[in-house]
Amino acid sequence: MPDVSLRSQTVPLSPFRKLIPLADRARAAGKHIYHLNIGQPDIKTHPTAVAKFRQLPWQILDYSPSNGIDSYREALRGYYARFDVQLQADEIMVTTGGSEAILFFMLACLDPGDEIIVPEPFYANYNGYAHMAGVTVVPITCYIETGFALPSADDFADKITERTRAIMITNPNNPTGACYSRRELVRMAEIVREHDLFLCADEVYREFSYDSPLQSVLQLPGLEDHAIVIDSVSKRYSATGARVGALVCRNLRVRESVDRYAKLRLSPPGLGQRLSEIMLEDDGAYLEGVKEDYGNRRDTVFRRLQRMPGVYAYCPGGAFYLFARFPVSDSEDFCRWLLEEFEHEGATVMLSPGPGFYATAGRGSDECRIAYVLNVDDLERAMDCLEAALEVYPGRTVESVGAEDLSGDLRP
Repeated sequence: MPDVSLRSQTVPLSPFRKLIPLADRARAAGKHIYHLNIGQPDIKTHPTAVAKFRQLPWQILDYSPSNGIDSYREALRGYYARFDVQLQADEIMVTTGGSEAILFFMLACLDPGDEIIVPEPFYANYNGYAHMAGVTVVPITCYIETGFALPSADDFADKITERTRAIMITNPNNPTGACYSRRELVRMAEIVREHDLFLCADEVYREFSYDSPLQSVLQLPGLEDHAIVIDSVSKRYSATGARVGALVCRNLRVRESVDRYAKLRLSPPGLGQRLSEIMLEDDGAYLEGVKEDYGNRRDTVFRRLQRMPGVYAYCPGGAFYLFARFPVSDSEDFCRWLLEEFEHEGATVMLSPGPGFYATAGRGSDECRIAYVLNVDDLERAMDCLEAALEVYPGRTVESVGAEDLSGDLRP
């Protein structure tokens, strides 16, 4: 029997999905599971747009252009203009979700063996995409004690080698919810210009910045050849299944390189683009309501975590994730135990263990990501489960590591 590739056997597992078999068995046994492990909101996809989409006349679902439907890209120009970002339609390349945009960026801008510096904890699938592209992720650690702020310019400079080609950030951050200030981004801009690097910013949670408007790297002067933005409609409009993202870049050579890959896969999803274009037409009230809803969810989860002995929580400034430190020594085991052995009033909670969000071995062993994607009532019940679980978990430590010297009320 021929063997499969080493690459396929060594690709990192998604920390969001690797516990799914345990969840399936728990559900089959009759447990209700509160899914806080993955960014799948329970908010309805833009209802007005969905109603209009259902009335679209079409008889043949044909290929769209490899870089996206022209009318949708023109509509995106208007969308970015809301954030004082002036673009040409050709500077927007539509992709099959933000995931493909990330992979296209790595394939177009880095060669096998090249290095990309990524502040950790980071979106766990960056590890997988880098593995697929043969790229080495060089982590630079951010800490909950500082609100996951970006490290200093000197810290970044210490990571730069002759193989470094890019720095990648997520703003607002997944998994921490941290939002980076203009001062931090200006510092990043100075670094990439000085060392002639790319700065790739994953801005898919742009709308969900609760305390101040998001600063995009596309707004920074002097980065025309350096800045690349990853975007997606998945979380913005609660349309994860549309699979429509974008890679936005003013650098012509980068776009030409990305276009080669885009042509090979023929086209991004046509139906998803048409839905996305309609969602852009009338999204003000929808997005305002969604942002307010997520703000209430954030406050609910943070308030409950503050009351749990030994838990050290950071109040996120954006996205819909909270990355917290728990009084456990092995968060992988804790998340497994929640599904296999724990039950509270017929239910349990599913979290994402922390190690999957790091490239540095050993980090995240006492941390978990909570995706507050459920309504407030369900979140209250999920927190009831989590609080009860921490009281009886056999692997509980006295308190979360490092919390003895810090207040649990850490706000950005």
